[in-house]
Amino acid sequence: METTPRRIAGEMKISSPILQTVKQEVINIPRFRKKIEEYLSRSASEISELILAGAIGLDSSDIHIEPQKENVKMRIRIDGVLHDVLEFDLKSYQTLLSRVKLLAGLKLNIFDRPQDGRFSVLSEKEPIEIRASSLPAEYGESLVLRILNPENLISIEELGIRKDLLAVFTREINRPNGMIIITGPTGSGKTTTLYAVMKKIQKPELKIITLEDPIEYHLSGISQTQVNPAKGYDFANGLKAIMRQDPEVILVGEIRDLETASMGIQAALTGHLVLTTLHTNDAAGTLARLQALGEKPVNIAPALNMVVAQRLVRKVCQKCVKMTLASAEEREKIKKALKGVPKEIISFSSEIKIARAKGCETCNFTGFRGRIGIFELFLVDEEMERFVFKGSSISELNEKAVAEGMITVYSDGIIKTVQGITTIEEVERVAGSQS
Repeated sequence: METTPRRIAGEMKISSPILQTVKQEVINIPRFRKKIEEYLSRSASEISELILAGAIGLDSSDIHIEPQKENVKMRIRIDGVLHDVLEFDLKSYQTLLSRVKLLAGLKLNIFDRPQDGRFSVLSEKEPIEIRASSLPAEYGESLVLRILNPENLISIEELGIRKDLLAVFTREINRPNGMIIITGPTGSGKTTTLYAVMKKIQKPELKIITLEDPIEYHLSGISQTQVNPAKGYDFANGLKAIMRQDPEVILVGEIRDLETASMGIQAALTGHLVLTTLHTNDAAGTLARLQALGEKPVNIAPALNMVVAQRLVRKVCQKCVKMTLASAEEREKIKKALKGVPKEIISFSSEIKIARAKGCETCNFTGFRGRIGIFELFLVDEEMERFVFKGSSISELNEKAVAEGMITVYSDGIIKTVQGITTIEEVERVAGSQS
């Protein structure tokens, strides 16, 4: 098996003057806009340095630069939400685009088909890798830069998992074999959770091998490989090769087809701990999804240890948050969501105070700063195995899990609302409302 080393097509070093400018002046989006406008007459190198340094300083995950008929729109994604930054002229954009293409190893003379590349930003701390994607659009190439900041790699204790779940979670990830699946939509923090798990269980006596598409962050002491379907190295073939490398723990970036699912399940049944992700709406839906791919319940049940469904909600800004009494409607929502939740997990009086998002310079006037996970955890024990064997529906499996004590993603979000971490509106935006 061929592992993928860390390749950097180019490097951008942020100059000290720009670093100081960003630290002192780019504290929110309006200030960022003003500073970019000042730099538009400067060189492409200076503009690109400022844009990347500013976006990193504002903790954004992506930069979107989209040409329109008469100008170019720039937006950045912060805490999962896109924000307009500014509009500028097409000429400046062409200069910027050429600079980014050179850094990312993209071909300058190709503009009629998608291209992908990477480069690194060097500043005072660790290098930050940037994943660049160009896409032909109506008025020119749309450019998206994904910022892969190693500071976003956090421990499982920082993910937002409740204390009662954390004990179960920690026990399951330290089991010698079986499959653990993290599920949720794109952008729900699945990769962050998997990396946190690997950091937690990593030790000299364990060999951990990953199969990713692509490798997002580089972890020392772990063998990371990247799929390359063009050369026949996909998840299924990669998993076969990994099995010959004698690992204890295998991370498969995503289960996309029956062959990968079957190989992963086989690995879990033959003494390996398999960590992976799947796109489903909830934890119980994982079993139905695996069956829809063609896997049989008789194979799924004994291999699967735990399914974790998750979403990311924005946290209220602690500098401008205001705690007020919940309205009658909000109290009803809270009581309904927390019905049956043990008092040792969360307790509240008839007068419930909840956070209100206000907005200030610190949080870009949104009322939110940072994100935290909301989770539901589905354990496949012997009783649940027998239930799965019957070919139960998603609703039946969900009802069974709740009856056995599972707290849903929505209810976990409401717990964090009562704790003053987020708001009901934010939970419903991300997890939907409870019918």
